[in-house]
Amino acid sequence: MTAPVFSPASGAPLAGREVVIVGGGSGIGLEVARRAVAGGARVTLGGRGADRLAAAAESLGERARWHVVDTTDQESLAAFFAGVDRVDHLFTPAASYRVGPMRELSDSDAESPFVSKFWGQYHTVKHAAAKLTPDASVVLMAGAASVRPPAAAPAYVACNAAIEGLGRGLAVELAPVRVNVVSPGTVDGNLWAGRPDRVREESFAQYGRDALLGRVGTEAEIADAVLFLFTSTFTTGSTLYPDGGYALR
Repeated sequence: MTAPVFSPASGAPLAGREVVIVGGGSGIGLEVARRAVAGGARVTLGGRGADRLAAAAESLGERARWHVVDTTDQESLAAFFAGVDRVDHLFTPAASYRVGPMRELSDSDAESPFVSKFWGQYHTVKHAAAKLTPDASVVLMAGAASVRPPAAAPAYVACNAAIEGLGRGLAVELAPVRVNVVSPGTVDGNLWAGRPDRVREESFAQYGRDALLGRVGTEAEIADAVLFLFTSTFTTGSTLYPDGGYALR
């Protein structure tokens, strides 16, 4: 069943807009792209996997295009944004990292959330800045672990908290461009699809016990939160937690 498209009462605020999603080939990024295209926007997808991006763009139709980009490589980011005329809305969910206890992870693994998720988003916004329109919006991706660590993973927790701080700092520097952060809880979707069934089922069950709404989220629900931040024209420097009440328990 096709999920409903987010549609604010103000009409069709995405019509004719240029939306850039770095990490748009799958998961939440692709779900945001679907809603943006349905709302009349043109979408540019970025990511590291050409085949995945090509398939995603084809599924979205003629208002979507794609280019390979690696957010850990600033030359790659510069080349990507050189091919973009303007950016009205930017979403940056691309990241690849390892998590675990401080006493078990190597230093390079412990640093990986910062290398990919924090600095990757920082540098993505840096290279996009010249293309942002005066009324543009940026949505960064963090996670509800920032305020309620689910397990021993201190570097990952700190990284998500740092991204929330980054959003506030960028909101000050880039104003009147709006910058916000979405910090989801556990989501049943692409991220968990490749993990063993037992691990996924146990993790989802635990999250259901921990969250006020008693279940994990969906990619569609997180995409709705991102679209809200794209189009909420008096919201900046904020962090939104679509986590089913996980952070409150």
